[in-house]
Amino acid sequence: MSRSFPTRVFSRVTACAVLTAALAGCPPTYPKCESDDQCKEHGEVCVQGECKECATDTNCKAGFVCDANKCVPKPECKDDGSCGPNKKCNGGKCVEASGREPGTCKDVSDCGSGEDCKGGRCVSKSGGASCSAPATEPGSPWAPVRFDFNEHKLSASGQQTLNTLADCIKAAPNTKVTLEGHADERGTEEFNLQLSNRRAASVKRYLMDLGVKDSDIETVGYGENRPASSGGDEAAWAANRRVEIRKR
Repeated sequence: MSRSFPTRVFSRVTACAVLTAALAGCPPTYPKCESDDQCKEHGEVCVQGECKECATDTNCKAGFVCDANKCVPKPECKDDGSCGPNKKCNGGKCVEASGREPGTCKDVSDCGSGEDCKGGRCVSKSGGASCSAPATEPGSPWAPVRFDFNEHKLSASGQQTLNTLADCIKAAPNTKVTLEGHADERGTEEFNLQLSNRRAASVKRYLMDLGVKDSDIETVGYGENRPASSGGDEAAWAANRRVEIRKR
């Protein structure tokens, strides 16, 4: 009995040591991590023992910053001083100090030459280009609607194009359209997909405000997956930030 007890104790200690060593050699399971190398497969970095999208701004693509371990669009401004004259910083964007969005109006004095104020929006007095003009023709109401970087709000020129498009759709009762949202390649694929959907939704909402029926409009977002231009410069990125209008 005196010899078997130490033997059993030694065996248990040895077994525990072997088990501990074996466990110590196993890498942690995603999203747990001990180093950046264990997160590389997912395009992430190790932050306090867990794989995250970013730890600092250097982990994000151009035009993005790291916020709460997520890459988000870099704000245009931080305070009013970052913006030009007669502008203020609102939600990271420089906007007119009056708070009035481009293309909106209280009366005709808020609109440009050749425009009238109709329903709180500046519209062309001439009615714009012909409804039959192809999308490739300058001024065509079927031309793609363009957007600024990381933006889903409509510009004044985009609103003017849609003013004419709405009249064209309403003038032909059987016309139905699909709005295809797109984004440039900068940013994560998930972010760009969401952004392209928001762009298509903005165009739909604007057309409905002008009287186009919900049932006549469908939306879809393609993110960065269907570029109009394959270049890697600002001109190509600008061409890819768009919503295309397709008759169906």
